[in-house]
Amino acid sequence: MLEKLTQTFGDIVRTVGGKSTISEKNIEEAVDRIKMALLEADVNLRVVRRFVNATIEEAKGERVLRAVDPGQQFVKIVHDRMVSLLGDSRQDLELKGPDVVSVVLLLGLQGSGKTTTASKLALHLKGKGRRVLLAACDLVRPAAAEQLAALGAQVGVEVFRGDGGDPLAVAKAALAKARKEQYDVVIVDTTGRMQVDEPMMAELVRMRDLCRPDEALLVADAMTGQAAVDIAKAFDERVGITGVILSKFDSDARGGAALSLKSVTGKPIKFVGVSERPDGLEPFYPDRVAGRILGMGDVVTLVEKAQASIDQEEAADLERKMANESFTLQDYLDQLRRVKKMGSMKSLVDMIPGLAGQVTEEQLEAQDTKHEEAILLSMTRKERLNHLIIGPTRRSRIARGSGTSVAEVARLIKKFEKSRLMMKKVVKNKKMAQKFMG
Repeated sequence: MLEKLTQTFGDIVRTVGGKSTISEKNIEEAVDRIKMALLEADVNLRVVRRFVNATIEEAKGERVLRAVDPGQQFVKIVHDRMVSLLGDSRQDLELKGPDVVSVVLLLGLQGSGKTTTASKLALHLKGKGRRVLLAACDLVRPAAAEQLAALGAQVGVEVFRGDGGDPLAVAKAALAKARKEQYDVVIVDTTGRMQVDEPMMAELVRMRDLCRPDEALLVADAMTGQAAVDIAKAFDERVGITGVILSKFDSDARGGAALSLKSVTGKPIKFVGVSERPDGLEPFYPDRVAGRILGMGDVVTLVEKAQASIDQEEAADLERKMANESFTLQDYLDQLRRVKKMGSMKSLVDMIPGLAGQVTEEQLEAQDTKHEEAILLSMTRKERLNHLIIGPTRRSRIARGSGTSVAEVARLIKKFEKSRLMMKKVVKNKKMAQKFMG
């Protein structure tokens, strides 16, 4: 995500941040590189001008040039400007209390990922303790209601489809059902078109007036850059939106939409789609994204992902196994699966300070865990619980079953034994263990 921008800004930060003194010439050179990076990222021209002018004005102030570490001060100025560009602070959904029905209206063009986002948002709110009802009001796109029903079943959220061809009637019936059966959030998946047109806007205005939504969220494809900003302006002018969800954010290598939306439309980005999985929707934190772009990583999100994957009891059980050397290949497999739940290795590496934009997909493929998982799954449970019984014959069978070589199987077992030894040493060293388990 935002790979090109992260790499360029990371280089600028390392170049300027390491200087003990910094001149106006250094500042101008850095700002010129920043300007080119933003333009190449398809950021709105007026937004780039405002960003560059504000950065130069603040960076050339006497307060900065006389600072103890002006290089680091300049990096902070760029970071603060970037946070301001992205929206200052996290903007959450503004919904009513659990005793009253709140309505979330999802808007967007066909192909933006609106229906998929509806199910992801439903799962997110369900995790917050909300009782959610999905309303299938896109009756234009073929099989849209069927798709939402399948996605709703996948995340365990009921989908109301109605029995008519009028989306307004379906929405009205869904709201009535929600009040009667004590749902507290209704997410309405509205009609989309291939492009903005008058009939669609007129229908959405009527839908808005009927539902009186607490949130009207535009689902925009992050990969479309400036087009997403223009679409947001059009929807806001006619229907009125309260925020934006950027879908396919994990595939957005440039970042033009994310960096332009707030400045151009005045509407915050509230969520971003980061994968095709049902849980692939993340709250948008401007400061964290700014940190990633500048190569500073995002440790907070990384820790949150880890906490969501491993509970305290599992961590304590893992520590006991490390201490008494009962950690097995089965436990190793379980840990691999937990890491996979956290997202792709590329996304996790980019959250580590100093590594964002520095590790390529090709380098990660060399350390890919898919082969390891295949080898582990080719073993019997008895073998995973006691790796000492895996002799030459068993290694040959495991290699054939996993589509790998005997050497790769042997390498995995040796790596596991080294890891187990290291874990035992870590647990015995109490100070190191606290850091490790933390």
